[in-house]
Order: sequence, then structure tokens, then C-alpha cells
Amino acid sequence: MSQVEIYTKAFCGYCARAKALLESKGVPYEEYDITMGGPKRGEMMERSGGGMTVPQIFIDGAHVGGSDDLAALDRAGKLDGLLGL
Repeated sequence: MSQVEIYTKAFCGYCARAKALLESKGVPYEEYDITMGGPKRGEMMERSGGGMTVPQIFIDGAHVGGSDDLAALDRAGKLDGLLGL
């Protein structure tokens, strides 16, 4: 199974939606809460090529994008392959 990382903030509906999709597939993920900023926020921006919104999602180190991007991959039938399911 692939390694999934997701940068989130508290009370973020898009973050909750992305996590729910991953959980519905039984996929574990590493969550980085950047609600209060800090070094993880800078790390997220650097890894995502300047992305400032959350969530920012990575699968096996590759930037996938946000919640809408994750859902689009799922609708296109491409997400399971990326996740190693």
C-alpha cells in the first residue's frame, strides 16, 4: 500500500472530505495539522510548489493536490492504482 500524507487544518470541510474518502478505502495516512502554522506549513508549501490551501495531499511523495483533485482521481478510476489497492 502506498504512503499517503495529508496537510490539514482544524474545521476544514475539504480536509474532512479528503480524509473520509481515504478512510472509506481503508487507506492509512499521515496527517500534519498546520492550523497554527509552524515549520510544517512551510514544508507543505515547498513540497506542493507553493500551494497555500489545505488539504495538500501526497501519495508516495508525489503531490496529488487537494480534496477536489483526490475526488477527481477516484471518479476517473485512477486513485486505487495510485494507492496500491
